[in-house]
Amino acid sequence: MPDWRAAASTGNEAAALASRFPGKSLGTSQPFYLNKHMDIQDSTLQHLREVRHSLLRLHKALLDSERTTYEQNYGRIQSNSEFFQLVIRHEWFNWLRPISQFIVQIDETLEAEEPIEQSKINELFGHAKTLLRASEAGTPAEQRYDQAIQRDPDIAFMHAELSNLLAKA
Repeated sequence: MPDWRAAASTGNEAAALASRFPGKSLGTSQPFYLNKHMDIQDSTLQHLREVRHSLLRLHKALLDSERTTYEQNYGRIQSNSEFFQLVIRHEWFNWLRPISQFIVQIDETLEAEEPIEQSKINELFGHAKTLLRASEAGTPAEQRYDQAIQRDPDIAFMHAELSNLLAKA
């Protein structure tokens, strides 16, 4: 019997939906993942989900902001397809790729079949803190991130929100 049918037969509809549609929202602002592992406290996994959700929102805002700045320098991007190609190939967007890859890494960790060790969660939180450094004098990625924070108050707010979440990790 598929996992979702087994969960449904026990009367746990939320677990049934979650196992049938992993990563889908179940009426909350946060994605819902069925926790297959009980060796990490639910609050730690929920905190990781919150960081992921916040990081995803920030990543979208950064992409939008960089698109606007790119268009000011190079001209209008004609389609979403062209934008996608630029994001994955053009050097202008290079600094955002590690954030994209990190979001995928979090997703893979949350969906893994094997138990998630606390050290892995701590490593992810540490990596997030490293990715979200902004500095006028830092690496090129840190400089570009700092510029995005300076030009867009929404990004500054999201950065502060995510920094507060990571401070609790």
